[in-house]
Amino acid sequence: MNIHPNKIVKFEDLGVKDYQSSWDYQEQLMKSIIDTKVKNRDLPDDEKIITDNHFLLVEHPHVYTLGKSGHEENMLAGSEKLKEIGATFVKVNRGGDITYHGYGQVVGYPILDLENFFTDIHLYMRNLEEVIIKTIAEFGLKGERSPGETGVWLDVGKPYARKICAMGVKASRWVTLHGFALNVNTDMRYFEYIVPCGIQDKQVTSIKRELERDLAPEEMEKVKNSIKFHFAEVFGAKFSH
Repeated sequence: MNIHPNKIVKFEDLGVKDYQSSWDYQEQLMKSIIDTKVKNRDLPDDEKIITDNHFLLVEHPHVYTLGKSGHEENMLAGSEKLKEIGATFVKVNRGGDITYHGYGQVVGYPILDLENFFTDIHLYMRNLEEVIIKTIAEFGLKGERSPGETGVWLDVGKPYARKICAMGVKASRWVTLHGFALNVNTDMRYFEYIVPCGIQDKQVTSIKRELERDLAPEEMEKVKNSIKFHFAEVFGAKFSH
């Protein structure tokens, strides 16, 4: 299948990287794309520069992040407890409330110029959910959407509904920032110190918890490769390195 050049996405696996420097890097990539878009305004159509698209995968050391519409009271641990459990707390400019990132979690940051794909944030979020739904299906898990609640869930509509992937994004001039966090081998005890995503009556889970076993390193790689494969499939994109 021929992929249009504007749907080529530069992929990077950042390994384990702290949250703030990863955010700074996202902002840097976003600025570069926006600068190109501004420059294109003054160029004739046949001279316009194709804007970049990026997709980052990363694992963060323990950190709690609070979205701009979030409520600080959903952070249940004070500074002493954060120090004790080796976690940090960062206020961010994405949508959504509070969430946790940590070891054993696969975090994805697509920095896309949506004008290369479609200009619809709602569709963008549904597509991200679809990528994760298809990914966890490969591990025998049935991911679902929960009406009015972004992310990917298991057993929606049942008393034991639980979220396996949180999402929160920001967009500026149709360029996206932030993304999703899929719990794979995540230490779920860290969620006890927050009201995850501000939702009090539902639980969080991980692939590890659902399968009742740790995933081996090669299985973590399988998760990442599945995410990449389904991202390219859902978005009609192609990765470059």
